[in-house]
Amino acid sequence: MTEIYLDIETQRLADEVPGGWENIRAFGLAVAVTWDAAGEFREWYETDAEGLIRALRGFERVVTFNGERFDLAVLSAYGDVRELRAKSFDVLQDLKRRLGFRVSLEHLAQATLGRKKTGSGLDAVMWWRSGDPALRRRVAEYCRMDVEILREIVSAGRRDGFVKVPAQGKILPVYVGWAV
Repeated sequence: MTEIYLDIETQRLADEVPGGWENIRAFGLAVAVTWDAAGEFREWYETDAEGLIRALRGFERVVTFNGERFDLAVLSAYGDVRELRAKSFDVLQDLKRRLGFRVSLEHLAQATLGRKKTGSGLDAVMWWRSGDPALRRRVAEYCRMDVEILREIVSAGRRDGFVKVPAQGKILPVYVGWAV
């Protein structure tokens, strides 16, 4: 099965758009990063959004973390994403179904990989908004790091049959069936 990993950073925050979290499509695409088995990371900007949607359609699976609620909602402002929703594998949604609660990518990365993220979605919006080319580059690098972490988590889950999550002061294994 061909798959592509996706993460998106936005131009705006929930409290800056009418409807807030119920209007994610209004957040605006700042940068998206994808990775596929050809070993290619690729950056996509708002002007590339329609091309990104077309590229995602060329894969059998789109792997995200909170993509069903967030990334695909952001992209829906730029084109029809129904086909992408049908082929989505959202790691957060799968873990939430297994655990009964949400886990952050940060906590999942720390418990499973021993890695920390280098920022947050709020940081990314502020960096992007600055207009400073160096800070905008940092947003793209942060987004790429999230894709790298997601890839490593999925790889660990496939290799080991489980990932680790912090819960009630402990690190717990969560058994997964993430075959390709």
